[in-house]
Amino acid sequence: MIRVSAQRTTMKTIDADLLAIGIFEDPHLFAGQIAPLERLLGTSIVPPDGIPFAGKDGQTMLLFPKNARVPRLLLVGWGKRDGFSIERIRRAAAAAAKVAQSCGVATAAFLEPDPTMIARLSPEPGNGIWVTVAAAAAEGIWLGLYTFNRYKTTKDSPSRLRRFFLTTESTSKVRYMSRGIEHARIVSSSALLARDLENAPGDEIHPESLAQAARRAGRRSGFRVRILDERQIRRMHMGGLLGVARGSHRPPRFIVMEYAGPRSSAKKPVVLVGKGVTFDAGGISLKPSAGMAEMKMDMSGAGAVIGTMSAAAELRLPVHLVGLVPATENLPGGGALKPGDIVRHYNGMTTEVDNTDAEGRLILADALAYAGRYDPALIIDLATLTGAVVVALGHFATGMMGNNPVALQEMHDAGERTYERVWELPLFEEYDRLIRSDIADIKNVGGRWAGAITAGMFLKRFVGDRRWIHLDIAGTAIMEEPTAYIPRGGSGVGVRLLIDFLEHWSA
Repeated sequence: MIRVSAQRTTMKTIDADLLAIGIFEDPHLFAGQIAPLERLLGTSIVPPDGIPFAGKDGQTMLLFPKNARVPRLLLVGWGKRDGFSIERIRRAAAAAAKVAQSCGVATAAFLEPDPTMIARLSPEPGNGIWVTVAAAAAEGIWLGLYTFNRYKTTKDSPSRLRRFFLTTESTSKVRYMSRGIEHARIVSSSALLARDLENAPGDEIHPESLAQAARRAGRRSGFRVRILDERQIRRMHMGGLLGVARGSHRPPRFIVMEYAGPRSSAKKPVVLVGKGVTFDAGGISLKPSAGMAEMKMDMSGAGAVIGTMSAAAELRLPVHLVGLVPATENLPGGGALKPGDIVRHYNGMTTEVDNTDAEGRLILADALAYAGRYDPALIIDLATLTGAVVVALGHFATGMMGNNPVALQEMHDAGERTYERVWELPLFEEYDRLIRSDIADIKNVGGRWAGAITAGMFLKRFVGDRRWIHLDIAGTAIMEEPTAYIPRGGSGVGVRLLIDFLEHWSA
C-alpha cells in the first residue's frame, strides 16, 4: 500500500508531482472555480480554446500549466453540487490515484474540498467531519489502486507512486484528517485481504488453506483462531457441512475466530457467519461450465468475516466478536451428496436436499445453529447465496433479511455511509410454505419464485428467536465490471459495512 498522509500546505507551497483539484459540474460557475486556482498558481491553466472538461462525476482532465510549481494539474469532477457526498469524495480520490499511477509520478496531492461544501455534509459544527472526509479519500486511493497480479509472469512496469498527500491549510484539520486516514488504512487493508482471498484460484484457497489464512490473520491482528477438522465436525453432527464436503477429496474445516475486545468480555458477542465454499461446481446438480471459474469466489462471505475480524481487532473496537466459517468445496465426486438425500444438522433438524447446488444454506445452517452456543446479542451471516438476489438487485445492492427492525435499520444506515448499500427483502410467513418437505423438516430449495427469500427463510429456521441479519452478497461480492474503486472480480464487500455497523450499533 502506498503511503497516504495529511499535509498542511498552501497552493503556493505544495510540493508534489501532481496536484488533483475537485471541480463541480456547473457551466455557469466553471470560470469562477478556475480563476482562484490560476491566481494562486500564478499562471493560466486553461488554454484560450478551452478544455473538454465539465466537472461530471468521475471525469478527469490532466493539464500541464506553464511556470507552475506543480508540473501536473489534474481536474477531477465532483459532479453536481446538489449531489455532493462522502461517496463522491471516495470516487474522486480513486480517480485521481489511478491517473497519478498511470502518469508514473512518485508523489501526488489532493487539494481539500471547499470547506463550505464539506460543512453541508455534517449536522455538527467543527472539524469532526474531516475525519470522515479523509477516511473516504484514503479508502478511494487504496481500494482504487488494488490489483491481483501475483500469477502474471510479465507484470506491468512497477508503479512509481509512493506518497499521496491530502492537503489543507489548517493545522487543526490535519489532526482530524490523520485520524481518518489511519482508520481507513486498517479497514482498507482488511478489505484488500478479503479481495486477495476471493480472487485467489481454488487450488490455492481451499478449506485447509483458508483456515490457515484465518490463523495468520489472527496472529497479525490479535484475535484467537481455532480450527476444527473433519473428525471434530463429525463429532458435532454438522450434517450439512459434512454432506456438502462428501464430493471433494479435500476435507472440510470449521473455523472459529474470537476477538474479546478491550473492555467488553462481559458483553454478549456479535457472531459473524461467513459462507466458505472455496469452490462451488454445484455438486451432482452441476453448474453450467460458462462462468464456473467465478465460483472460486463463493467463499466471499468467509473472506468478509476474516477481514472484519482483522479490522475490528486492529481498531480495538469495544465489542465482543465471534467469527464462524464453515469451509468446504462442493464438487461432484463419487461420494457426493445426491438430490433426495437427507442431512441432519447440528441442532437435530433435518433437510431434504432437493438441489445440491443450494449448498451454501446447508453449511450455514450448521454454523447458525452453532452460533447459539454463545448466547449472542446478534448474529450476522454473509453469503454469496443465490443468483435470485442478483436478478432482483443487480450488482448495486446486497439483499438483506432479518428479524430485528432496529438492527436492520442500523445496517441500512451503515450501508449508506460506506456505500456498500443493502436493501431489505421480506420474510413473510407465507414464504415458509415453499420450503416444506414431505419427508424431512424442510427442503433446501423453494422452487422458481422468490429464491433469495426462500433461502433466507431456510436460514431463519436455524437462528430461533435470536436477533439475526442475513446478507446475500451474491451480486455485490463478485463484480462483472469494475467501478470507481472496485475491480472486476472479488470486491471485498462486507468489511467496511460491518466495521461501520459495529462502530455505530446502539446495542
